[in-house]
Amino acid sequence: METDYRAMFQALHPGFFERSAIQGMPEDAVYEEMVLSLSEAKCLDTPLPCPDGITFSLCRGTSPGLHEAVHLVDPDWVQYFGPSQRVLRALDGERTVSFCVLDSMGSFAGLRIAGPGCVGTVPDMRHRGIGQRMVQIATAIFRDEGYDLSYIHYTGVSPFYAGLGYETVLRWNRAGFI
Repeated sequence: METDYRAMFQALHPGFFERSAIQGMPEDAVYEEMVLSLSEAKCLDTPLPCPDGITFSLCRGTSPGLHEAVHLVDPDWVQYFGPSQRVLRALDGERTVSFCVLDSMGSFAGLRIAGPGCVGTVPDMRHRGIGQRMVQIATAIFRDEGYDLSYIHYTGVSPFYAGLGYETVLRWNRAGFI
């Protein structure tokens, strides 16, 4: 059975294109939706390289140091890191250097869907493999929890996720699907 990704998008994100923030985007801004079937996720078999001393842990969205790290990446994202939000973070000692929200997105056509969101690495720690290893761990968590599909919503950095096997299934701009 082939998944109707437009219908899935609309079911998971009703009214998305009517939101003022989306309507106000630049005309030339294009974003992608990406998926990875967790039953076929070979990318999880071998840990990706990451600098020595980096550790990963689950926490809540208000854990010490997390908001400061999120603010360095995108101040608008801090609002998504509340006390009930489950977060995976990378630590260099006590310092949060990378993070992502672990988001259960619901179900569609019998598929249980989850995905990492608000994925970021603080500027001075980028390009070392930390973020990609973190997303690999987050994706493995979803698989181990019995989800069928890992879904990347609203990204402009598809090559980052493609390196883990995620595939682009939809492209869109402020006017809708393209």
